[in-house]
Amino acid sequence: MISTTKATLHDGATIEIEVHGDGPALLLPVDPRPVEGPQADEMRRWGADPALGRSLIDGLRDAFRVVAFDYEKHVLAAPKPNTLTPANIAADLLAVADAAGADRFAYYGYSWLALSGLQLAIRTDRLSALVMGGYPPLDGPYTEMLAVTLAAHAMSTAPKTAPETGTQATPETGPETGASAGDQTASGEPDWSTVEVATTPDQTQQFVTLYEALRGFDDRAAQPAVRCPRLCFAGSADQIVYDERWGGVTVDLGGPLVRRRAELEALGWEVRVLDGLDHMTGMQAAAVLPIIRPWLAAAAQV
Repeated sequence: MISTTKATLHDGATIEIEVHGDGPALLLPVDPRPVEGPQADEMRRWGADPALGRSLIDGLRDAFRVVAFDYEKHVLAAPKPNTLTPANIAADLLAVADAAGADRFAYYGYSWLALSGLQLAIRTDRLSALVMGGYPPLDGPYTEMLAVTLAAHAMSTAPKTAPETGTQATPETGPETGASAGDQTASGEPDWSTVEVATTPDQTQQFVTLYEALRGFDDRAAQPAVRCPRLCFAGSADQIVYDERWGGVTVDLGGPLVRRRAELEALGWEVRVLDGLDHMTGMQAAAVLPIIRPWLAAAAQV
């Protein structure tokens, strides 16, 4: 069973929602429609799956009422340069839940959408479960991502010397960088010295706004506010090294789960480290579904 509706977000923009299946509600910020054409080809260059959202929905809809909405695509289509704050993102996610008639719901997000789930969890008691993939609940790289997004914004405002190509978002870190795929290293990772920004200043500014608002955020002090069952996972090789053009920082997303595992577990997190996987391979349905489906089923007592 599939139904559709719309939610009105904090800035008055609307977002389309697809609801699949029946059972405990699960908010899933993914594109329910497979990407096609040149954009799909560009995504494959990065190692992304153009049908990832559909694969996740299909793997969950028989046990959950999956509320699917492409928040990432929405913020690129309707940028919020001055208002994409943690509080407003949380309000947007609650608006989606309201539109879907979900008073209580679980949430799964990956990368910056996992960060968004943590911000939601500390602001509401409506969450029945939280899953964060590809972003650590402790020692999150907030300072590093601010540096990357500031660099991306500076490049988006600089005079263009060549036509832009490619997609508006990199699957590596979500749309915060807004790059098109450049060359790759021998290991298959993007060579960030050749990657070009392909987004507008408003699109990049909204992520500067997000990480500026998170400057000084103490994720350790925030832990007592997360009161629902919680799971985090990331690949052991989930570490992105940016050159000086991109701020000269290393965004370590998997390391904190390895280093802080005992502390996370003591705080109530179930922790899964995916051996050898990086940010791209760790988001694929084949890696995600075997982890989150049984855990969510147990958390929701399906």
